[in-house]
Amino acid sequence: MYRETAEKLLNTINQCTCSFTTVQYAKEKLESKGFKELKLSEMSDWSVVAGDKIYINVYDSSLFAFSIGENAAGTVKNGSALRLAAAHTDSPALYIKPNPEMTNKSYGKVNVEVYGGAILNTWLDRPLSVAGKLALKSNDVFWPETVVIDMKKSLFTIPNLAIHLNREINKGVELNRQNDMTPLCTILEDNINQNSFFMGFLADELDVTKEEILDYELYIYNSEQGCIMGLNDDIISSPRLDNITSVEAILNGITSDDKDNKAVIKGAVLFDNEEIGSRSKQGADSELLSIIIERLYSCLGFSKEEYLSAIVNGFMLSIDVAHGLHPNHSEKADITNINMLNQGIVFKRACSQTYGTDSQSIAIAEQICRQSDIPYQKFASRSDATTGSTLGNIANKYLPMRTVDVGVPILAMHSARETMGVKDQLYMEQFVKSFYNA
Repeated sequence: MYRETAEKLLNTINQCTCSFTTVQYAKEKLESKGFKELKLSEMSDWSVVAGDKIYINVYDSSLFAFSIGENAAGTVKNGSALRLAAAHTDSPALYIKPNPEMTNKSYGKVNVEVYGGAILNTWLDRPLSVAGKLALKSNDVFWPETVVIDMKKSLFTIPNLAIHLNREINKGVELNRQNDMTPLCTILEDNINQNSFFMGFLADELDVTKEEILDYELYIYNSEQGCIMGLNDDIISSPRLDNITSVEAILNGITSDDKDNKAVIKGAVLFDNEEIGSRSKQGADSELLSIIIERLYSCLGFSKEEYLSAIVNGFMLSIDVAHGLHPNHSEKADITNINMLNQGIVFKRACSQTYGTDSQSIAIAEQICRQSDIPYQKFASRSDATTGSTLGNIANKYLPMRTVDVGVPILAMHSARETMGVKDQLYMEQFVKSFYNA
């Protein structure tokens, strides 16, 4: 069971290469389970009734889905009527700038900036590909045609400087984001396409002219495949464990055929831009989710007061990865709160309120785990170290409901390739299903 769940996760990670392809994957999975799309641009015309399963594509890189119980109407005063599980669709990556072509002699490179808090040296000497969204010329200037792409094949690499040319390299090198992180993508044989080799490549792949490509949001990602490894097949090594582990658990939870709690409105909330602070229209630091939930409650016949009651009595899981104990640096962990791989999901809290967790919300989550026999751990940072943060406390600005921050423990967080225990994905998926159906 552990291995089967891990293999499904790795297959999902191969498809979820940036926030746009992650939303594409989510849409396909939801539609295969009977969810219908509501258009964000047609909110005033929405028709939603009890029993519906719907999703909203939010600017192609975020997605909100809701499974509305057949008896959900009139239950908002029940403290568990609204249950949300939230995660983020983005991961650290390299983001291609406008006018991307760069040349040095016959080398063709693309100009990039670093997206999120990547561990830069882990991106060197790896096969890299590109995925994202392109905006194309259209007949309506306010609605350009948009296309989501994933090239799949390895197109880029960032070569290290040989040790013979930098004898001090093993003493540590600070990489310059502009000079050292520029990916190589071709060796030019003539001067004809020196100023358009990358844009020409995109145009050919899309079967359009270069002039039809107006703009893009393209991310260079690690194209290596993840794997199950270890002496007992007990470790997962893969790109983008942060945060596709959480996306997969939420989608499996809301589409589960397990017991249907008919008095509950279940929400799956997949935000973009967590890795850069969530400050965007499609990020957690936006009123959009609260606007959409209020609109849904209105469609279901609830008053404004009943909607507000549902929020303050609701519950949210904020699901993002957690720091596991490092095998070579145990001194970095807290003295009494030590989180091991394969020993359960991790509840995160901090007195600084960088997590949305409080004692009551953790107690609720603990009882769900105990009822379903799901192992769990608790995380706290060392007192002389900074704490992490995620989207839970940010979303609470607009949805002030009880929240618990939880995740699977991993190693090498924000590396181009991260590590987790093979058992923990199953534990997280069991927890999310139990949360929705408790």
